[in-house]
Amino acid sequence: MPLANLDIVLFRPKYPENIGSVARAMLNMGASNLVLVDPQGFDLEKAAPLATNHARHILETARFVPDLRQALSGTALAIGTTARTGGWRKGLLRPATAAEEHVLPRLAEGGRVALVFGPEDRGLTNAETSLCDHLVMIPAHPDCTSLNLSQAVLILLYECFQRSLEQPFEAKGPPNARDASFEERETLFVSLQAALSDIGYLKDQNQDYWMLPVRRFFGRFRLRRNEFNLLMGVCRQVRWVASRAGAQGQTAAAGELCQEPRQAAKVDFSGK
Repeated sequence: MPLANLDIVLFRPKYPENIGSVARAMLNMGASNLVLVDPQGFDLEKAAPLATNHARHILETARFVPDLRQALSGTALAIGTTARTGGWRKGLLRPATAAEEHVLPRLAEGGRVALVFGPEDRGLTNAETSLCDHLVMIPAHPDCTSLNLSQAVLILLYECFQRSLEQPFEAKGPPNARDASFEERETLFVSLQAALSDIGYLKDQNQDYWMLPVRRFFGRFRLRRNEFNLLMGVCRQVRWVASRAGAQGQTAAAGELCQEPRQAAKVDFSGK
């Protein structure tokens, strides 16, 4: 696994639910080494529901240590996180830069890397960040620069995971169908005109004139062959429904005509 030597170090986390969410985020991004430094009131049964059954093993195998120095023992690189700037906290890395230029090269060399996250209420202090080789900051809106612990973990791990893939994920676009030909577009217009006429949408007089806006509409975009097939199917279905409605209407009208003589005869007989 590309991130097998990546440690997620949580320094004095306060809420077991957040730790559970961190475990879930780790599983999503292919990380499994969780290090808890002096956690405050850790409760596995409170953390587990947020981790789900799939990531419970990350909580059960987490390493507990009393201080940050021991957590970083044996690592080749430690990257701390901060939401604060100024003072001596200069040269802050963005998550993508940290992943591409520092984390992954060191992991590729066989070294162990630690991503360090501070307590939810105050983050890492200067004393704690001084033990880290680099600091990373997640850009956020100035009105709220601090993130939930698991969100911060997920963002950093996402950058590491995506850059560790041999074939990075690429979203699949729409079907790669050819453009509809002139003949196909004309066939579609004829079918669409017939369908609109069947449902009474088009005027009986000069239907070609009323179809001009439809032609202009289709002219504004490239009609693909798969889209042509879709619209032709819609036209066929509309015409089928219209024919059924017409047949039912004719049947009902015929039934009413058949009943009229009986009603008239009944009136005549009652009048005698």
